[in-house]
Amino acid sequence: MPNPPSTPLIEIVDLTKVYKMGTVEVHALRGVSLTIQPGEYVAIVGASGSGKSTLMNMLGLLDQPTDGIYRVRGTESQKLGKKALSDLRNREIGFVFQRFNLLARATAMRQVELPLFYAGISVRKSKEMATGALTRVGLGDRTHHRPEELSGGQQQRVAIARAIVNQPSLLLADEPTGALDSQTGEEILTLFEELHSQGLTLIVVTHDPDVAGRAHRVITMRDGLILEDVQQVPSRPAPAPGGDASVTPVAQPTPDIQPIPGAQPRVILETAGEVAV
Repeated sequence: MPNPPSTPLIEIVDLTKVYKMGTVEVHALRGVSLTIQPGEYVAIVGASGSGKSTLMNMLGLLDQPTDGIYRVRGTESQKLGKKALSDLRNREIGFVFQRFNLLARATAMRQVELPLFYAGISVRKSKEMATGALTRVGLGDRTHHRPEELSGGQQQRVAIARAIVNQPSLLLADEPTGALDSQTGEEILTLFEELHSQGLTLIVVTHDPDVAGRAHRVITMRDGLILEDVQQVPSRPAPAPGGDASVTPVAQPTPDIQPIPGAQPRVILETAGEVAV
């Protein structure tokens, strides 16, 4: 007897988001439907104002939709109270942003311990988990360095360690290489591939076709809708065991290139905390 299908990690049905700016209504999302399965590596692309950052804010439970349904592991987010929603976000989702968002005077260890403090983890356990996360991203020897003592790539690695320290199911990355030079950006993308090979679900919002080319699935947005949703062969193969990023990769199957049924028209969106159209 075949096994029943697994519950999607993310399920969105007819999601809309309307921002009111004075007397003007901005329709950032116009009825988006989307399913993300556990273990996927997805890139969301589109021009400024396409809706991709608005969609990311919805996926990350940083904002609530105007209408529609959003489920995380079968739990409908709109039915949750403020605390339950915060608990779900902290448990299931990690965030990586373009500008790192690190505290200027805090060491790498303290930066990574912060989410654990809010989760009520003991000091001893927090230090153990933070050390493990920093080691996992290749910064085991930089635990007591402050941002000013770290390169841009190292700062982004601290941000990634902070995002994964709670062992979330989903990592959301918004233009994660946008503030980095090409070589450092390559190192971060390689790290993402290694984390994905460990089973982490990864969604990257990007303008950069080279970044999108590393994903297994690309969703193109325009005018608040999904224009295209396709599987692709990544531009780089899955990392081989024994790579240089402090994690043990697991080979991933190569998907066939084929459109996904039900893809919608285009995209809109942009940024956490402000609307770009």
